[in-house]
Amino acid sequence: MKFRPCIDIHNGKVKQIVGGSLQDEGDKATENFASEKGADYYANLYKRDGLKGGHIILLNPVTSKYYEQTLKQAQRALRAYPGGMQIGGGVTHENAAKYLEAGASHVIVTSYVFNGGKICWDRMEALKREVGKEHVVLDVSCRKRMDSYYIVTDRWQTFTEVALDEKILEELSSYCDEFLVHGVDVEGKSFGVDKDFAALLSAYEGNPITYAGGIGSLEDLEQFGQLTKGKIDFTIGSALDLFGGRLPYEKVRKYHT
Repeated sequence: MKFRPCIDIHNGKVKQIVGGSLQDEGDKATENFASEKGADYYANLYKRDGLKGGHIILLNPVTSKYYEQTLKQAQRALRAYPGGMQIGGGVTHENAAKYLEAGASHVIVTSYVFNGGKICWDRMEALKREVGKEHVVLDVSCRKRMDSYYIVTDRWQTFTEVALDEKILEELSSYCDEFLVHGVDVEGKSFGVDKDFAALLSAYEGNPITYAGGIGSLEDLEQFGQLTKGKIDFTIGSALDLFGGRLPYEKVRKYHT
């Protein structure tokens, strides 16, 4: 179980937001934290501490007036820590290679391959051909509906028809190197892990998974390790003191064994 750090960028600033609050119209989100430091500051910190495999997420769509500012912040982070971080947000088979050339170890993809509510296998194939599965992370972040967890897209605003389970993860595994999964219903709220969701993920035996959502204390972190049998990596955003929270980064970063 390893700590994977994050850099979320919205409207040209490093931020932590409440999961599910993003709105493309007006570029709005409920913020937990907005940093005055640039994305490269955090990338340099993670590089100093040897934390590899974290993710940079561009939270503005390409159509946003803030997109270029957000992209520039992301590029600064990639230059600061080449090969050390993954990047996601608007990635397609047409632009994936440029992010790898800019210094990303992997590209993170959601909406492009889960389009129109369904899995677009042709786009999966195109992405795999373009950069190789070893450079692809599939973001299968979910929200709960009834008794199942459904993959959500478009910055977590749109439900797909795809309910996440072991079978789906196995089918998708041949197109990616890792999975990134946000428990969107608890993301950014720091009031505990979604236990049922964590248990579902830990039942899968395959590609590495990084989970985000709800870890707000060292007790939550220990519980997460027990629920997942130490098989799943984790990321923490809003709860970290780096982003205005109470959980000490210096303690959390030591979970990298």
